[in-house]
Amino acid sequence: MNDLEKISHETMVFMRGKYRLDEIGDGKDELKFKQGQKTILTVYTHEDKFTFLIIFGRKEREVFEAQMDSFSDYIRDYYNNSKTYHDGKWMFIDVTTAEQLDEVKRLIEIKKKPNRKPFPKENALYSKCGQRCDLCVHYVGTTDEQRSVMIPCLIKMWGTDDWSMRCNGCYSENCYCKDDPCNAKKCAVEKSISECKECGEFPCIKATSADCRSMIHTEVHYADEITWGILPYVPWQYEK
Repeated sequence: MNDLEKISHETMVFMRGKYRLDEIGDGKDELKFKQGQKTILTVYTHEDKFTFLIIFGRKEREVFEAQMDSFSDYIRDYYNNSKTYHDGKWMFIDVTTAEQLDEVKRLIEIKKKPNRKPFPKENALYSKCGQRCDLCVHYVGTTDEQRSVMIPCLIKMWGTDDWSMRCNGCYSENCYCKDDPCNAKKCAVEKSISECKECGEFPCIKATSADCRSMIHTEVHYADEITWGILPYVPWQYEK
């Protein structure tokens, strides 16, 4: 991945791992992370950068100003030069480096405390690429009751209504991709390793079947769709 792709990927890992929010895109160049009617963050996409809009109300400004010295001149300049309206200080922050993104993450956590309840690791069953088999709709141990919750979300996320395939997991004889390896297994073979966690680049974008939904996008996905259509398939990033 190039630098902008890494920023895109890490933004989604952070937002989905820390927050349970709706993702409301305009189909063009704008993505809003929302809780109900309240917008927590807006991201604008450009060819050479991302612009993050964070609006600080009075209480958030007080928190930021108390720790302002711990931020870089880059962020302090944006804060000092941003206009304040009746609903708060509007900061449009251009991000092109990982260091800038790390500071923006701190601003987001000032805007809203994380509200994502991570998946517990107790009784977790992992695939060779690090996905959570026990949280997958296809796993044989997933109850019909749980599948009834998952499937409507998966239909909306992936646009298909056939979720009938069942699997015992990567280490079983009837793994669904035993004869037709998934991208992660193909990559492992190419690197002469048996499973992804042996790779120095793990976890990477190839270690998830949801790789096409792991970047900043302009689609509309609601919180439950993210929980059951994305999170179980991204290794180790949404757990305690």
